[in-house]
Amino acid sequence: MALPDFYALAPRILMRDPLAEFLGAASDGLIEYGYADAVRLAGHSCPTVAGAYLMARAALRELYPDAPAERGGVTVTMSAPESDGTTGVVAQVFTLITGAAAANGFHGIGGRFARDSLLAYAGGDTHVVARFRRRDTGAEVGVALDASRVAPAPDLRERMGRALAGDATAPEREAFAAAWQDRVRRLLLEHADDPRVIRVERYA
Repeated sequence: MALPDFYALAPRILMRDPLAEFLGAASDGLIEYGYADAVRLAGHSCPTVAGAYLMARAALRELYPDAPAERGGVTVTMSAPESDGTTGVVAQVFTLITGAAAANGFHGIGGRFARDSLLAYAGGDTHVVARFRRRDTGAEVGVALDASRVAPAPDLRERMGRALAGDATAPEREAFAAAWQDRVRRLLLEHADDPRVIRVERYA
């Protein structure tokens, strides 16, 4: 799987996973996630997937400012229903990184390490995409994405139309793909810490 080079340059997310340590999957419990992991999960790369990755990163950095965040240590409440727009895709990326899963998640071992029912939908706080809450301290933040500040190429829609056409040439498909990924690149490399694009709200 040949991925664009800029994926490796995107910010990475270091997590501490007690379950991974307990089962010997990571001797120190530390697991590092990169944007390519989110792409492999989703099967594609787009501003939604990149935005979900960056929102998770921002929320966890706010909740755990001094150490790696604990995987399985947060609950995630999506503001919209599961079937609404891209909510399900975003939630899957959140689950990948945080471990917080819906009812179908891991049920734990001996009353520990459970990941099921840590992710819920339709929390009602519609001005954010989701709320992340630490299970140990109760600290909570909301995250939102404004991808409109990272504008696509002016002719992207036209390029997409040509790429979708039955008689599209290889250069036309490649030109569309390059323009599409360039927006993702700018989001990940130029706006990962831009509070106008990735918004974090702390709750009392």
